[in-house]
Amino acid sequence: MLTRRLGSEGPEVGAIGLGCMGMSWGYAESQRDDQLSVKVLEQALDLGVTLLDTSDVYGDGHNEALVGRLLARRRDEAVVATKVGLVVDDLTTRAMHRDGSPEHIRRAAEASLRRLNTDVIDLYYLHRVDPDVPLEDSWGQMAELVREGKVRHLGLSEVSLEEAERAHGVHPVAAIQSELSLWTRDPLVSGADVVGWCAEHGAAFLPYAPLGRGFLTGTFERPDFEDGDFRATNPRFSDSAFTANLRIVDAVRSVAARRGATPAQVALAWTLAQGEHLIPIPGTRTPRYLAENAEAAALALTAADLAELDAVPMPVGSRY
Repeated sequence: MLTRRLGSEGPEVGAIGLGCMGMSWGYAESQRDDQLSVKVLEQALDLGVTLLDTSDVYGDGHNEALVGRLLARRRDEAVVATKVGLVVDDLTTRAMHRDGSPEHIRRAAEASLRRLNTDVIDLYYLHRVDPDVPLEDSWGQMAELVREGKVRHLGLSEVSLEEAERAHGVHPVAAIQSELSLWTRDPLVSGADVVGWCAEHGAAFLPYAPLGRGFLTGTFERPDFEDGDFRATNPRFSDSAFTANLRIVDAVRSVAARRGATPAQVALAWTLAQGEHLIPIPGTRTPRYLAENAEAAALALTAADLAELDAVPMPVGSRY
């Protein structure tokens, strides 16, 4: 596995990471299989997929505990990222609220350390900025955790350029995580170019949902999700939007056929091509797809490939 650095001062990690959320909630929860998920986590490290991304809100702690089962045996091989700032109100509906208060952050960090079976979190994100708490207060408390040795590096999720600047003025931002894929290119837009900000400030950019929540794999014939699956109510998966958005998949399939790759590998290679500081974190709980995603790190798209992909239409439907 090719590697990339997690920020200018961070560790080397596999160029493809693993988003662990779907192992616990969000997608087809009736198919959750904790034993298989732990095997997939083991496989990830074996393949060089060393960055494991979780959060205390995923399954209300379940996902961290799942990752913790692996870390209890192979902590030195993994770079673990988790998040704070969202609190579950109802696990069934996944209703939640934001809490960026220093008191909550300290309590949540201690709980995350216990669930993860570790003494230190490699990358700790503020999952969402709490509008009722000054960002400087939230970030300052997280910086205190770094000084105490409980956290190594700090990151932000889904923030504006102004918020990134404010946080960076208090403590260095090692990484920013936002949705980025061929059907969500907002972080590349001029005036909101968070990807460019990261390059200028020595931070990594971690695209989540780089496969368009599975859409860009080209495996969906029609939107048919079980109740409770996030995609069942997502505007981009509605019947009319789904049909229109197949134009994006067609372009990905075209490049994949030409390069002898899968659509998923092409979609991931496109994100990698947006800068050497990008580390996509596709989620999966299937051994076959994990191996397929890992192989995308070796796929170098040509200028013609990238031009064809850059020209795909914008998606129909909002992302939430």
